[in-house]
Amino acid sequence: MDNYVQARRRMAEEQIAARGVSDVRVLEAMLAIPRHLFLPESQWHHAYEDHPLPLSHGQTISQPYIVAAMTEALEIGESQAVLEIGTGSGYQTAILAYLAKIVYSVEIVESLSLAARLVLQRLDIRNVRFRVGDGNGGWSEFAPYERVIVTAAAETMPHRLVEQLADRGRIVIPLGDAGAQTLTLGVKHRRKLVQRPLMGVAFVPFVRPGRTVADV
Repeated sequence: MDNYVQARRRMAEEQIAARGVSDVRVLEAMLAIPRHLFLPESQWHHAYEDHPLPLSHGQTISQPYIVAAMTEALEIGESQAVLEIGTGSGYQTAILAYLAKIVYSVEIVESLSLAARLVLQRLDIRNVRFRVGDGNGGWSEFAPYERVIVTAAAETMPHRLVEQLADRGRIVIPLGDAGAQTLTLGVKHRRKLVQRPLMGVAFVPFVRPGRTVADV
C-alpha cells in the first residue's frame, strides 16, 4: 500500500497548483508518480517537501514545483517523443513517460542511469529508453524529437540539441552560469529558435568528462 498518497495530494495542491501550474495532465502525473521511490529510503520522509534533494555524484532531484513547471512548459502530447538530458534519479523521466508516447533519456553517470531504470521497471513504466553518455550531443539516432528537456544547466543553448528538435518543437533548459540561471523555453520555427525566459532557477551544471557513449 502506498502510504504517501496524501502527501502527493498536498504537494500537488499546495506547492504546484497554488503556484500557477494548471495543466490537468501534468497535475495527474505529479499525483500518480511516487517521488519517494526515486530517493534513498532514509530520505523518504522528505520526498514531498518543497525543495530539491541530494543524490549521489553531486546531483540532485529537482524541487517538485520545478519539475511540474518545466513539464507544463513543454506542452507534451500523448503521441510525442521526448528527449531528456539528465536522467538523474529518474523522477522527471517518469513524469515525462506518463505524458508522452516515448522518452529517450541520456545520463552521464552510469550508476544513476541504472538505478533510475530499476525504479521505472518497478513501476512498470515501459516507454523509456536509457543511454549513458554526454547529453550535450543528444541522441541523434531517434531524432527529431517533438520535445527536449534538459535538467542540468548549460552556459549557452546546445546547438546539437536544437538540431535534433523537430520543427515547431519545444525545448526547456536552464541557461547561465552557477550564479545566475534562467529557465528558458525555446520554440523552433524551421531553423530559427525563438527563446523566452520563464524563471530564475538553480541547477547543477552539465557534467562532460571525456567518455564513450554507451547504450543501457
